[in-house]
Amino acid sequence: MTHAHLVAVEAQAFVPARDFCLSKRFYAAIGFTLEWSTSDIACFRNGASRFLLQDFHIPDAAHTAMSLIVNDVDAWWKHVAVQASDFGIAVAPPEIRPWGVRDFQLLDPTGVLWRIGQPLAG
Repeated sequence: MTHAHLVAVEAQAFVPARDFCLSKRFYAAIGFTLEWSTSDIACFRNGASRFLLQDFHIPDAAHTAMSLIVNDVDAWWKHVAVQASDFGIAVAPPEIRPWGVRDFQLLDPTGVLWRIGQPLAG
């Protein structure tokens, strides 16, 4: 059976927010553009990457993790480290990972883990 007619256009993750207003300010500060927002959902974009921030959080649920591939991990780290510090969040420098990416980890105000990285050459 062929699935040629089943073409995905885009996948978007729903990212939880314990404090919706704080999280919206955080994501705008670290480099995402707010495309639109309702009272309980906000759409953020940077380049072709987009996610939906939701005013919903279950404390005991499994954690959410996101991966963002960028073209200059050092520039992102320098920017994010400064901006995240305004929210009381420390960000360690990028490291080379065994899966061929140099990345850094970031926990947002809700505890969502972001890995922001750049593929290694070769």
